[in-house]
Amino acid sequence: MQIVTLCLFLLLAVVVSGIASRMLPSALPRPLVQIALGALIGMVAHVRVELDPELFFLLLVPPLLFLDGWRIPKDELFRDRGAVLGLALGLVFLTVLGMGLFVHWLIPAMPLGVAFALAAVVSPTDPIAVSAVAQNAPIPKRMMHILEGEALLNDASGLVCVRFAIAAVLTGTFSFADAAATFAWMAIAGVAIGVGVALGIVATKSAFARRFGDEAGSNILVSLLIPFAAYLLAEHVHASGVLAAAAAGIAMTFTDATTAVAAGTRIRRRAVWDMLQFTLNGVIFVLLGEQLPEVFVRARDTVTSTGHVSPWWLAVYVVAVVAGLAILRYGWVWVSLQFTLLRARRRNDTVAGESPPRRIIAAMSCAGARGAITLAGALTLPLSLADGTPFPARDLVIFLASGVILSSLAIAAVALPLLLRGLSLPPETGIGAARDQARLVAANAAIAELDRVQHRMAEGRDDPDRFTDVAARLMDQYRERIDSLSSLPEDRARQGDVKIERDMRLAAVRAERNAIFDLARRREIGVELAEQLGRELDLIDARLSRQGLA
Repeated sequence: MQIVTLCLFLLLAVVVSGIASRMLPSALPRPLVQIALGALIGMVAHVRVELDPELFFLLLVPPLLFLDGWRIPKDELFRDRGAVLGLALGLVFLTVLGMGLFVHWLIPAMPLGVAFALAAVVSPTDPIAVSAVAQNAPIPKRMMHILEGEALLNDASGLVCVRFAIAAVLTGTFSFADAAATFAWMAIAGVAIGVGVALGIVATKSAFARRFGDEAGSNILVSLLIPFAAYLLAEHVHASGVLAAAAAGIAMTFTDATTAVAAGTRIRRRAVWDMLQFTLNGVIFVLLGEQLPEVFVRARDTVTSTGHVSPWWLAVYVVAVVAGLAILRYGWVWVSLQFTLLRARRRNDTVAGESPPRRIIAAMSCAGARGAITLAGALTLPLSLADGTPFPARDLVIFLASGVILSSLAIAAVALPLLLRGLSLPPETGIGAARDQARLVAANAAIAELDRVQHRMAEGRDDPDRFTDVAARLMDQYRERIDSLSSLPEDRARQGDVKIERDMRLAAVRAERNAIFDLARRREIGVELAEQLGRELDLIDARLSRQGLA
């Protein structure tokens, strides 16, 4: 009963943090508010959540990585694969090696293996944390796509490095050859298992649905179980469950394109996953804040045992680690951009070969905020060694990882708006044309289908003109869309301001919805009918709102 009450209390804290982040005049990012709320709970209520590290990792990490893989734009990921792989693999390994040696030099009392574990824990970035702190300074789309791809892959590489570091601490030995072979097996097998599990489960579910019918609840539940199935199966064969969960999410994009899923199911499934993402990230940050007071006390004791009498050394350690991470990231981004520009100049690509503003490099460096995955990795450190002695400097590692999360979030919240303010970037080419082309093809397909359906429906009927009139009216609407998409840019400008039309339609739709619910409140129509009409208008509202953000 106590565990259930505690879980409900954490969920309530997540809800309160969302409300508080909108009420505060300074518009603090939600993760920082959640951490502060958790710290307040830990100090006032003296709540201490003790979770088994493996259980904590299993419950929170696979669905987050799965959703990141599912929703990341695949075309942009493949287009910028060089930059993404460089950040996700090269920068992670450089961070683990460089920061591991630096932390061991900075804190000699921390064993080298534990220092490498800390470096591996703080190496992954978190795009959700970045998007939360960048609300007042929208990140350019291409930069955000690179950051999302980096976070998706460096979660896996960073957490795999954590496992190697923990194994070295537990066994006292480390072999580079064995580590390379193990990493290759974990990576290849993990990706294969993740893709196989996702494709296999979705194909099996689709086969049963075609034969026996389908329902939205079952479809959504299957999508929730896939990341856990991929993770557990990969861990069972000693592969990377992290990579398996991420690969399963990427594979889900292609299953959506090849299997028929009802529109209503997709809408409900997205809503469920949005809620789950908000909840899991919120719970992780609240847990981080809740554990900070006691972790600080234990970390202070660890520092005191090394000869430092002042707890301010903890702040010095955090600042030093954050500074080291920032220097490594800035240097890596600058060097990788120079290689990219050099290759572009060799291809005589003058546009791609233009040097980007230094503010972009600085923004890429500041945007590397740490978040849920860093905390999850830190909390997976074992409580004790094989002989039963406590894991060395575990609380100090958790405290430093927490300090890196707080500092990186604060730096991103302050620096990103300043760096991106007034920065003009060339628009991405090709996306608008591809969108218009897709809409043209879809409209032509709709006209062809309407022509086919009207003949089939009118065959043998006494009033065939009725079907012809309805089809003609619908075809005219699609032809108007085709004309607007096929016209030249100057012709489109003469057709009126698109933004004004969208805003007017949005206002009209919302007025419709308010009028319908007013009728329901006055008992002039039933509540069920009002909700049905309201859902239809909600879909139109959401579509128009997305057009305004595009």
